[in-house]
Amino acid sequence: QVQLVESGGGLVQPGGSLRLSCAASGIALSIYTMAWYRQAPGSQRELVAVITSASTTDYADSVKGRFTISRDNAKNTAYLQMNSLKPEDTGVYYCRAERISGYWGQGTQVTVSS
Repeated sequence: QVQLVESGGGLVQPGGSLRLSCAASGIALSIYTMAWYRQAPGSQRELVAVITSASTTDYADSVKGRFTISRDNAKNTAYLQMNSLKPEDTGVYYCRAERISGYWGQGTQVTVSS
């Protein structure tokens, strides 16, 4: 059974930082493209960052220079380091593992507010 479990979300003030983790079981993340998505209330889910199995990365324009996606294949875990957080970064953050098929995590809430 494949499971992706996100953690690290929470409430943070504008300008603060959070590090999200996505721990996988049942699959070897090393052969998957990993991505982080987010969904704000009343909005569609949007792609935030992606890292390929070759560790090539790409980011949404709204987070470039502030967020960093990474992976630790030995720990079977992907990460999203989020710095200089803004209120518009608020939402539920989901990780996804993609290859021929894809898997979603259950999501973790990030709230940026003073």
